[in-house]
Parts: sequence; C-alpha cells; structure tokens
Amino acid sequence: QLQLVESGGGLVQPGGSLRLSCTASGFSLDDYAIGWFRQAPGKEREGVSCINSRGMFAKYVDSVKGRFTISRDNAKNTVYLQMTSLKAEDTAVYYCAAVYLSLATLIDQDYDYWGQGTQVTVSS
Repeated sequence: QLQLVESGGGLVQPGGSLRLSCTASGFSLDDYAIGWFRQAPGKEREGVSCINSRGMFAKYVDSVKGRFTISRDNAKNTVYLQMTSLKAEDTAVYYCAAVYLSLATLIDQDYDYWGQGTQVTVSS
C-alpha cells in the first residue's frame, strides 16, 4: 500500500523554525515529484513548494520564498521542508503529495498520493 507520512509539525513562536518530513512507505520516491501544500482554517489548500524527482528543480510560492527550503534524500525515501522565520500566517495543516514521472507543480490536482497532514501552529 502506497503511503505518505508527514511529521515534524508543532507549535512554534513567530520567527522560529521547523523541519517537516514526508516519508514514503510501500514505494520508492525516486521517480516521484513531491509537493508540499497547506490549508488554513476557512481557506483553500495552497501549494507551498515542490521538487522534482532528482532534486534538481524546486519551486516556491511567493509568500515563503527565502524562508522555506525543500530538499529530498531519496536514500531515506524522504522529502523535507525546512521552514524558518515562521509567521502567524504560516499556521496551517501541511500536506505532502506525490506524482509519478511528472513535473513538479504547485497545483494540487496534479498529485495522486497524499499524506494525512501535520499541524503547524505559529503563535506566541
């Protein structure tokens, strides 16, 4: 069974950092593009960042550029989202998603497999 599991969320003060992990089980992420998405209460799901299968291409939504970094370690079957200088508006449930042999995009309809999400709360 193909499964993605996010971890690393939590409560952090404004200006703090968190690193989210997305680990696959039941399949290898080697040939999958990965996207990170988030959904805040009352808002639509938003693409945050994505990375292609070889880690050579990454994209970010404007609101996180310079603060978030996506990376992957295919040997560990894991993709990371390093989040720094966190703001209250980054509060959301964060999801990772995977699509096989396809471009990395920030469009949720492009992805086939989804994790269950991890809560990130930025508050003092």
